[in-house]
Amino acid sequence: MSARTTHSIAHFTAPFVLGGVEGQLPAGDYDIDHDDELIDGLSWLAWRRVATFIHLPARTMRNPTSQLVAIDQTELEAALTRDRENAA
Repeated sequence: MSARTTHSIAHFTAPFVLGGVEGQLPAGDYDIDHDDELIDGLSWLAWRRVATFIHLPARTMRNPTSQLVAIDQTELEAALTRDRENAA
C-alpha cells in the first residue's frame, strides 16, 4: 500500500489545548504533518488520513529540543475554528 505525508502550518492567535498534548499551548504557528494511505481497488486515486502530528514547540519558539506528537485531526480542526471565531 502506498503512503504519503503532507505538511501544513496551523496558525493560532490565542493559547489552545489539544488532547494528547499536556497543558495549554501558546499562540503561534505550528508545523503539522498528515500521513495518508492510498485506498486500493478504486479506478481513481483516493487517500485516507491515517495520522496527524503536531511539531512542538511552535515555529517561533527557540528551543534546542522538539517533539512530534500524534493528535486527532478533527480536534485540530475544531481548535482552529474556535481560534478563528474568537479572533473575529
